[in-house]
Amino acid sequence: MLARQPAYRPQNFDPAALPFQQVSWVEGRDAKTASTEIADLKLDLVLTLVSSVLPDQIVASLRFGEWRFSFANATFEGTDWSGYAGVIEDRPATEMRIDIRRGGPAQVTNLVAAAFNTKFSAARNADFIKERAVTLVMRELRRLAETGRIEPSYHRLPQVLRSDPPSDWQLLQYARRLSIKLVARIVQAMRVKLGGGVAVWTLFVGEGSPHDFDPHKAVEIPPDKDEIRADPFMLEHEGETYLFYEAYAPGDGKAHIAVSRLVGNRLERLGIALNCAHHLSYPFIFRHDGQLFMMPETNQARRLEIWRCLEFPLRWELHSTALEGLSSADSSLTLFDGRWWLMTNLSDFHAYEDHCSELHIFEVDGPDLKTVVTHRNNPVVIDSTVARNGGRPFVQNGKLFRPSQRNEFGVYGYALNIMEIEKIDLDTFRERCIRTITPDFSPGLVACHHLDAAGGRYVMDGMLGRSRQSPQ
Repeated sequence: MLARQPAYRPQNFDPAALPFQQVSWVEGRDAKTASTEIADLKLDLVLTLVSSVLPDQIVASLRFGEWRFSFANATFEGTDWSGYAGVIEDRPATEMRIDIRRGGPAQVTNLVAAAFNTKFSAARNADFIKERAVTLVMRELRRLAETGRIEPSYHRLPQVLRSDPPSDWQLLQYARRLSIKLVARIVQAMRVKLGGGVAVWTLFVGEGSPHDFDPHKAVEIPPDKDEIRADPFMLEHEGETYLFYEAYAPGDGKAHIAVSRLVGNRLERLGIALNCAHHLSYPFIFRHDGQLFMMPETNQARRLEIWRCLEFPLRWELHSTALEGLSSADSSLTLFDGRWWLMTNLSDFHAYEDHCSELHIFEVDGPDLKTVVTHRNNPVVIDSTVARNGGRPFVQNGKLFRPSQRNEFGVYGYALNIMEIEKIDLDTFRERCIRTITPDFSPGLVACHHLDAAGGRYVMDGMLGRSRQSPQ
């Protein structure tokens, strides 16, 4: 019930038509005979989903070794405890890795590792991680098929060691905390149904660059009763500064894009820039060839949309679309070293439409989106602590930087990262985190997940805790 896993119905293949071949091998059987039989099958590798390991003689016959999922190490006497440790120990994120046993004698190396925002339920935590493991291993298998060689990930987490199952006392404590969380979720769902209980976001503005500004010096622009604001983007236009942002009021079923003039540290509301039948957010606004464009989040429409400004700031027309049928979120477009890059967070998950775990990039021809070329290793990032875009990419001193969300502690948009993109082309994507901004710069904040900057100023958003949810 808590894992929320519906029956899986494949759409792209027929399981009954796949050429499976049963290999009879029982643990404890003579390894030399078994390895000879397996060698005759000319297997490239084995994916191991159980806690036991293959004998070294069999591993030595595998061209690319035995690939082991870390969650398999948490299976004891037929019970899967893989999702419990992250919840019981209050881990900010739960790690998952694929390690390779290879050679003779077998040596263990890490292939790839990722971390995911810990869920409130251990069963959901385990199932979500296993669902992401499918995407992760398929990407690595595709890369192996194309290159013929194993390419370990650039960043590696410490090896996850086998741990004991939780004690009876830990399970009792877990059951108590889970019950409290379930009651809180039921109350929250009732509040939302009655037109309240929505997340309240507030804005902060200040001076400085994304590299080194001090958020403690930011000035808050609190929300109004009829307009809560998030995902702000700045635009300098004809000597004035404007903010485009996601706007909604308590009780609204969806959000629209609004625009205000930023005068000092206050907003002068101008109106609704864009409103559609579906939810809108993240109004990524940019200039190209003397024209203004906006690329809002339209994941409910199952396509990417770019709108062109007809009359600033309230009249826009649909200019181009792409990624038809896909659920994309928080998309950004940047021109770097003469090439246009589209960075977006896609979700095609089976049970969890979570846009926080995968970053996909494409080379495009600009806002016309007539040419969209997929990166060879999409998704280039699989990790909820760094994957989701958190604002406009920016260039400084010839280097490209990407704000990203840090989804941890079970909170959506808990913190902000500044990622330095060290290499980007259609074959490679490599970045590193150079800064993290946590929601401790203002009392009552529980999250901060978006940043934009222009003209020496910056704007951020922050989610208020219950004690401060009192819009002016």
